[in-house]
Amino acid sequence: MSTDADEQPSEDRRKYEFRKVIEELQEYEGSGTQLVTIYIPDDKQISSVVSHVIQEHSEAANIKSKQTRTNVQDALTSIKDRLRYYDTYPPENGIVIFSGAVDSGGGQTEMVTRVLESPSEPIQSFRYHCDSDFLTEPLENMLLDKGLFGLIVLDRREANVGWLKGKRVEAVKSASSLVPGKQRKGGQSAQRFARLRLEAIDNFYQEVAEMANDLMVAKRHDLDGILVGGPSPTKDEFIDGDYLHHELQDMVLGKFDVAYTDESGLNDLVDSASEVLSDQEVVKDKKQMEEFFEKLHVGNESTYGFEPTRKNLVMGSVDRLLISEDLRSDVVVYDCEGTEEYEVVDRRHDTPDHECADGSEAEVVEREDVIDHLINIAEQRGTEVKFISTDFEKGEQLLDAFGGVAGILRYSTGV
Repeated sequence: MSTDADEQPSEDRRKYEFRKVIEELQEYEGSGTQLVTIYIPDDKQISSVVSHVIQEHSEAANIKSKQTRTNVQDALTSIKDRLRYYDTYPPENGIVIFSGAVDSGGGQTEMVTRVLESPSEPIQSFRYHCDSDFLTEPLENMLLDKGLFGLIVLDRREANVGWLKGKRVEAVKSASSLVPGKQRKGGQSAQRFARLRLEAIDNFYQEVAEMANDLMVAKRHDLDGILVGGPSPTKDEFIDGDYLHHELQDMVLGKFDVAYTDESGLNDLVDSASEVLSDQEVVKDKKQMEEFFEKLHVGNESTYGFEPTRKNLVMGSVDRLLISEDLRSDVVVYDCEGTEEYEVVDRRHDTPDHECADGSEAEVVEREDVIDHLINIAEQRGTEVKFISTDFEKGEQLLDAFGGVAGILRYSTGV
């Protein structure tokens, strides 16, 4: 297996753990502006940050509400205590510290402090934030899949313009044409009809180009390229006619045959351009799911659902473990008189009572994130892990129809 493949599971898992921390922080709420967030870049001296925290602690004494004043000062004290663990500078890419009294129900609060070291991208600037929520947006932006492509699909009847952002296809603008059909009305000369039809086509191409220009020119420095799709000769006429802004024209990576030009045509365009987009995550996800479905329909080298997939993982027969990015469930492990049994539950739900297969009384052994549970086994067996987006049809099916878990097998096991 290649070096890239060896590195990918740990990278995917790191991103998942990162996402879990963000989701946990987003659930916290404070009464009033008492949740403190500090972003510290790796070139910011710790002593300078400590001085800032001491100053904020002093200024917090002016807060009128005693409860808010106490909670903010307690949060700042906790942050100062955490900063003692660092030397002159933070670790690579910096650190983010979250601290504050969060609502724990029944009018009660509890003090929470979380430290996130070495995020996936460098923290750009020092930032102190105090509000009723923790500030997570800069971290969320780090998780966005990279890559931005402009998408244009058109024929002589309609057009759609949008984006491919990482794994997500996003339709933004659409237009319908007034181009007459090829059959002229009675009383019109063939030459006049042809001229009017060409004028209508030209006007429609200009309208489509204006839509694309309005959307993409401002983003041209962030764009990785533009893809144009449609039937021949429409897409050829549009590109060869230089209708687009000259800077966008230079960014067109290719013209691709696409049968539909409604919103679904944007997805078809991404599929048709898969060779050009081979390094993009959405294409990789689609290829994984296409291989899974192919093996599902032909042969027995696939598995899905928690229990069968887990059994295959333990056997070492899974080549690639496919997990939905939107899977949010826990697995409860029960002891049934020496035999382990499992039950997958929604993360928000309480641990259910379990009836053992042999009728014995079940004892809860542990409850953990189902993704962590499966990845731990996968890593022990040398299985590659792929997180699959739900931003395309087969990705949605993985979550909705297959429980968010599937596997491509090395060999058929009959499980």
